[in-house]
Amino acid sequence: MSSSLRVTPVPAGKIGLEMLFQGLWQNKATIIVVVVLAGILSAVYAFLATPEYQVTSVLRPAAINELDALNRSEVYTLPPAQALLKVGEALESYDIRLGFFRSHQNLFKAFSRPGRTLEQSFEEFNKNSISLEVPDPKKTNTLSNYIRLEMTYPKGIDGVSILNGFVEYAINVERQQIAADLTVIVKNRLAEIEGKLNAARSSYEMDKEARIAKLAEKDVLRRAQLQDELKALRAQLKAVRSDRLALLDESINIAKSLGIQKPSTLSSLGDKSGNRSSSIIRTEINNQQVPLYFMGVEALEAERRTLLQRKSDDFTGARIAQIAKDLQLLQSNREIELLNNRKNEDLFLSNVAPLRGEQARLRSLNLDMAQLKLVVIDKLALEPIKPIKPKKVLILLSGLILGGVLGVLIALARSILLIRRNAAVDRAAHSQHAVIAESAKSER
Repeated sequence: MSSSLRVTPVPAGKIGLEMLFQGLWQNKATIIVVVVLAGILSAVYAFLATPEYQVTSVLRPAAINELDALNRSEVYTLPPAQALLKVGEALESYDIRLGFFRSHQNLFKAFSRPGRTLEQSFEEFNKNSISLEVPDPKKTNTLSNYIRLEMTYPKGIDGVSILNGFVEYAINVERQQIAADLTVIVKNRLAEIEGKLNAARSSYEMDKEARIAKLAEKDVLRRAQLQDELKALRAQLKAVRSDRLALLDESINIAKSLGIQKPSTLSSLGDKSGNRSSSIIRTEINNQQVPLYFMGVEALEAERRTLLQRKSDDFTGARIAQIAKDLQLLQSNREIELLNNRKNEDLFLSNVAPLRGEQARLRSLNLDMAQLKLVVIDKLALEPIKPIKPKKVLILLSGLILGGVLGVLIALARSILLIRRNAAVDRAAHSQHAVIAESAKSER
């Protein structure tokens, strides 16, 4: 057996570098063929692979005046940095991405496959298509907050419309969420204010009823006291009249026994002669009380008859007239009537003016949430000039390098196998020559 590579016998397992280089040189054609094939395959892949493009959109915080109306409402506070964070959370939300995918299926036809559900198609898109980048808070060289969205997509997909539409969709979803939160907060605050007003109304009703009850009770008590006083006064006047009748009866008896028919005095009673001139007028000064019987029988009986015919003694007591007046006034309590006839009782509630003002302010809130600018789109996604993948030059260079490495490995493997095979043949020939030589010696 012969070979193009002749080597000197070497110990088993030991191959010199010179032999390897000789083997590589003798297999240079193989290396070149492998490199060319690898280059051709790389070129085929580079020119036939589906190009991939990348678009970018950048969001920054909105100006303070854009959120001023919302913040001045004193209901919902949203600084620009927090608004940007909320939009970022919406952009990163799986549910919002799925919602955009469902509502814009015409943009994602390339991801649809027969026998695949919409969610499975979305998973293919969502897995590696859109990435979100925010500044590192540990780095101090960042001038302002921002959110960067990058989307990588293959040729045949409208990535610009998808990214810009998704950004707008996420902003609208977050705007609607803020509007819904604002509506709920306003509704809850109005319910809280209404509860406080209802509590004030209940307190007012209780106070009003308590006041009416106190006034009515006071009137009842006063009426009972006046009636008791009136009854006592009438009994007293009746007793006085009875005493007067008794006194008159005694005085009449005395006057009859003394023969006093007409009103008389002590001096006239002492005049026995009875001869008095009609032209004489007697005047008597006496500091003693004149007994009643000096009034004479006629006057006393006339008074007695009058007293017996009297049906009521009320006119004799001035206090009774006053009591009657007071009882008449107690027939109706004007304050109770006014309290019961109040039309708009909310006007009389106390300490509710701030609540009414806040209620009116909340009901008059009219924020145009459709014009609320949560973030500034600093950079819209634009149609890319060239694809980012495949990178043809890099693929060709990588293919040539890999082809060269593979060719060298193949050449080395062939050289090592050939060297070992030739070494084994040489060792076998050398052993045969040694046996022949030994046989020749023994024959001699």
